[in-house]
Amino acid sequence: MSFLDVVKAFIPLVIIVCLLYGVLIFIKKFGAPFKGNKPGSVPIKVLSSQMIMPKKFISVIEVEDKLLVLGVSEGSITLLKELENSDKTFDSPSTPKSENNFLDILKKNLGLR
Repeated sequence: MSFLDVVKAFIPLVIIVCLLYGVLIFIKKFGAPFKGNKPGSVPIKVLSSQMIMPKKFISVIEVEDKLLVLGVSEGSITLLKELENSDKTFDSPSTPKSENNFLDILKKNLGLR
């Protein structure tokens, strides 16, 4: 295989990579935005989500002035309860924070003190 054969094989590769890069730039410049809310859309905020079984969650979602309690599974989303959002802020249940560091927990589990 000569040097000319390597160049002939390399040129189509460079052309394809350049075309793909050009398409990427075109999509970024003229395509629809992937982040953020579009003007006029309804803001949706997930306040809390709790797993109850593998791939099954209960989520509290804020949409405009309402709180929605949703059951979310792999194949569906079900509205469980709709609440009016009062001026009170939703407090998600805090997880108990351990004041022990990793070394203390390891010693405790190994029976060392």
